[in-house]
Amino acid sequence: MLSALGRAFKTPDLRNKLLFTLGIIVIYRIGVFIPAPGVSFGNVQQCMATASASGGVFDMVNLFSGGALLQLSIFALGVMPYITASIIVQLLRVVIPRFQELHEEGAQGQTKLTQYTRYLTIGLAFLNATTIVSLARSGSLLPGCTLPVIPDDSLIHILLIIITLVAGTGVIMWLGEQITEKGVGNGMSLLIFTSIASSFPTALGDIQRTLGWGIFAGIVAIGLLTIIAVVFVEQSQRRIPVQYAKRMVGRRTIGGTTTYIPLKVNMAGVIPVIFASSLLMLPGMLAQFNTPQDGSEPAPWVTWISTYLVRGDHPLYMLLYFLLIIGFAYFYVSITFNPEEVAGNMKKYGGFIPGYRAGRPTERYLSYVLNRITLPGALYLGIVALIPLVALVLFNANQNFPFGGTSLLIIVGVGLDTVKQIDAQLQQRHYEGLLR
Repeated sequence: MLSALGRAFKTPDLRNKLLFTLGIIVIYRIGVFIPAPGVSFGNVQQCMATASASGGVFDMVNLFSGGALLQLSIFALGVMPYITASIIVQLLRVVIPRFQELHEEGAQGQTKLTQYTRYLTIGLAFLNATTIVSLARSGSLLPGCTLPVIPDDSLIHILLIIITLVAGTGVIMWLGEQITEKGVGNGMSLLIFTSIASSFPTALGDIQRTLGWGIFAGIVAIGLLTIIAVVFVEQSQRRIPVQYAKRMVGRRTIGGTTTYIPLKVNMAGVIPVIFASSLLMLPGMLAQFNTPQDGSEPAPWVTWISTYLVRGDHPLYMLLYFLLIIGFAYFYVSITFNPEEVAGNMKKYGGFIPGYRAGRPTERYLSYVLNRITLPGALYLGIVALIPLVALVLFNANQNFPFGGTSLLIIVGVGLDTVKQIDAQLQQRHYEGLLR
């Protein structure tokens, strides 16, 4: 492994790509600690030390931003607006025929969809920045803190903060695209990877200080076993054999080959977990906006939401979270893998699944296999996502528990994808790759 990494850095063009990627990551991490203009950095640090640490509704967004959200830095919004915009554009392919046509046009259509994603990202960033600044002014962003996070809340200062946060999102989007074009791996995914991985040392240090070395060692062991399980499932796939009949094109005979369609056990990736977390975040945000700031009793429905749908250690929250992940897994797989389209392409090029006729029988068989393979993948996602919530109950940890949920799924998924890309580039140069 180390010798393969050494060969990667000895190859000039691959070394330049790796160093460029690391340089962009360093720039991104520096921006996380630069406060937005008009924000009191000292008060923010004191508020983070004294505010409630039991999992607020913005914990996932703060995790994806590498801790920048609660510090109100220039990169406070992180990559969440881009992720949300990408998911929305992908879902719109189902309801807007024009988007599906662009998707099928190849590189030119993808360029147009990427442009729409950028515009939507800026719009969502403006909405998110307005919400976050409003919560910071009211004190709801860091519950339990009485210090003013924004000392001067005049209109000019508020607009300056909002514009800065939106501009920060644009810079993050540009940095991610630079990594994709000139570096190694998917740029936005690597920035998410960096944000989540940066929280691991602090989280593990807090666990060791508060719970002792014994529980710390047990949690690390559980984390390693979970990583092994996640790698195993993420690499698992059902291979459906496909044969292509021989046919004449001019004077050449093509076809007659055997290949397969790889159906991953977890075809939906981490998207169902993000969907479920975002949906369960909405009631908590609604309750925060309707919580009186003068200390009076909140409305009964606000109390009910705060009790059952905000606290991650409540059984009702866990049950809803688990069921939503399973539902979203089936939903997302159904819109990203179209058995009718796959069966049509196979029929067009003379391909067939042994034992099934081309056309409708092939489509029904693919749908049958897809429904069966999605169930274990959805259950796996739900179980992994519940690990930090169970840790919240057993160890009194917070919802940013490092080993489990969205964090581990993204860390392992992005790590595997990046290593595969480096491995492919090494093998192109006749070197032994990173993977055996």
